[in-house]
Formats: sequence, C-alpha cells, structure tokens
Amino acid sequence: MSAQERSDVAVASTGLGAIDRGAARPRLDDKAMINCRADVNQLLPLKYRWAWERYLSACNNHWMPTEVSMQADIALWRSRDGLSEDERRMVKRNLGFFAASESLVANNIVLAIYRHLTNPECRQYLLRQAFEEAIHTHTFQYICESLGLDEGELFNMYREVPSITDKASWALKYTQHLSDPHFETGTPETDTAFLRDLVAFYVVFEGMWFYTGFAQILSLGRRNKMVGIAEQYQYILRDESLHLNFGIDVINQIRAENPHLWTTALQEEVRQMLHDACDLEIAYGRDTMPRGLLGLNADLCAQYMHNIANRRCAQLGLEAVFPDTPNPFAWMAEAMDIKKEKNFFETRVTEYQTGSSLKW
Repeated sequence: MSAQERSDVAVASTGLGAIDRGAARPRLDDKAMINCRADVNQLLPLKYRWAWERYLSACNNHWMPTEVSMQADIALWRSRDGLSEDERRMVKRNLGFFAASESLVANNIVLAIYRHLTNPECRQYLLRQAFEEAIHTHTFQYICESLGLDEGELFNMYREVPSITDKASWALKYTQHLSDPHFETGTPETDTAFLRDLVAFYVVFEGMWFYTGFAQILSLGRRNKMVGIAEQYQYILRDESLHLNFGIDVINQIRAENPHLWTTALQEEVRQMLHDACDLEIAYGRDTMPRGLLGLNADLCAQYMHNIANRRCAQLGLEAVFPDTPNPFAWMAEAMDIKKEKNFFETRVTEYQTGSSLKW
C-alpha cells in the first residue's frame, strides 16, 4: 500500500471525510477489521455478527455502582477490629490499582483503538465498553467517598506504589503506538505493532492483571466482609470477561484476515509478553499480600497467574508459557472460573429502566 493509499484509508477510517456523492453501497466483502475503505458510518450490513452480539450482551449487563449499598462496608471499615491491618492494606492497594487502570483503559479505547479499528459493529461495542469503563471509574469514586478514603492517596497510587507503577509503565510502553496521533496502520510493520499492542491492552491488562484483585476482593466477600465492594467487583468482573473475549475475537479476526502478520517471531514475542506480565502481577501479589490472608498467599496467586497465562495462550492459539498448572483456587470455579468467561452470569444484575418506565 502506497503512502497516498494509507493516507486515504486513514481519512476514511475516521468517518469524517468528504462524502463521496453517489458512491456504491458497501458490501460485506468491503468490510475489514483494519485498513478498510468501506464507510465506517454504515453499520449495516453486519459482517461480524459476534461483535454485534457482544454489544447486545454488554447492554443487557447494565448496572450502576450507586445501586449497591455500602452501609455494611462503611460500618466494618470504621470498626476498630473489623479488618486486620493486612486486609486494609490489601483493600487500599487493590482499589488504588483499579482506580487508575480503568482510566488508562478508557483512554486507550477513546483516543487510540477506536481510530484504527475500521469496522462499525466493532466500534459500536467499543462505545459501550468506553461507557462501562466510565462506570468502573465511577465505582472507585463511590467506594472512596463512601469509606472516607484519602482520594489523593488512592488515585495516585499508580505513581507512588512501585508494584503498581511497574504495571502501568509496562502497559504504557506497549500501547505507545495506539496513543501516537501520527501512527497509522497500512504497512506490515505498523499493522504488526497494532496487533501487538492489542494483545498488551486486552489480553494482559484486562485479561491478566485484574484477576489477582478479583480473587482478593471476592475472597473478602466470601467471608462476609466488605460485601458491597465484593458485589461491585463481581459486576466489574462480568464486564471485563466480555471485554477480554471481545479483544480476543478482534485479535484472532485480524490474524485470520492478515495471516502474514502472525509470524513465528511475533508469536514468540507475545508469549514473552505474557511471561513478563505474569512476573509483574506476581510481584504485585507479593506486595499486596506479604504475609498471606483470607486463604490466599503470594505463592498461590503466582500459581493462579500461571494458570491464567496458559489459558490466554490457548485462546490465541499459542503454546503454553508455563508447565501445566491447575487453578489453585477451587472455590473460584463458580465465582469466576475463567473457563466460563464466555457465559459469565447468565442473569442480569439489575433491571434498568426502559423508556416506558422512566419518570420525567
């Protein structure tokens, strides 16, 4: 593809170019995940039914953090003997990581991925995902306000706590192409960079790094502690399961349409990325649980991360990074078993209002 052709595609992919008067109607074959010349403003005809189904599933999962009562959590947090110091440390570190992470994710969707993914039904899902990331950020504001936490400490932990900073820095390094306003796909090199960054964004950030935090908070909830936060984390987990599987589908669809990109070298690079990301998450687990708590400890969480990393490899058609490792948290089989991510929580959390029931 010439430089002029790449420029034409880049303009077309925004959907804001000059209208081509009298142009032919788009066909299914005109649509593609990246570098597509078809009009991105035209949703129909749908080419990727799976993307539309993801969007519909996300809409059916609607919830708001303020619908969850925090009264029991507030009483427990204020109680002198309600939580141990290790449990308080874990909760605050956990909230601190998630608080900034959801914003980083939202920024990538709105400012980067949306620009380069040239398919309207996928973009429809991205718009819904961006809203969900806003809800997740709202959740941590709601928790912080409810518990009376130091908002400066909580939302700045990604700069002040090394184990959190290390993960954020790794993610920013691998998403620099996405955030570069001058970056354009259209060459094997830039298309490969985009594919690699999608792996970092969806598979690592959303598909690996959130899971230690989920295990920690859900373990609290199983012991009838911080039940409001645990309930909200379950809803976030359900959203993230959809985000992850959408990302996996996007990556695999780009691979199918551009098999020349999925070279042996890139596959090995991706496996190394998952290995390195796993090490960073294990370090975070040791920082948040230096002495173990709630039936969890750093070694078990390390084993759990190995299990998840291998699962991610299987979803990408790659050889496992670690020797076969079972899930050490048997109790999570029903709560958040990653083998069930495509069908997590079959019922809706809350019934949101339809137009006929709204009161104006």
